[in-house]
Amino acid sequence: MYWTLELASKLEDAPWPATKEELIDFAMRSGAPMEVVENLQEIEEDGEVYESIEDIWPDYPSKEDFFFNEDEY
Repeated sequence: MYWTLELASKLEDAPWPATKEELIDFAMRSGAPMEVVENLQEIEEDGEVYESIEDIWPDYPSKEDFFFNEDEY
């Protein structure tokens, strides 16, 4: 399983919190690349409810990680 910013961004509008099955269904209905669906299918089956993409990919960068100063624009 591998995540990139582009792949993970396909789940930003997912109906959080969500189960693995709900995320797979969302990815398929929204036309996300097959890599997103494959990554979700590789998550271990434990019935867990995920609150956000950070629960799936802990290294997902937040807005603070980009050091972008919105006040300058």
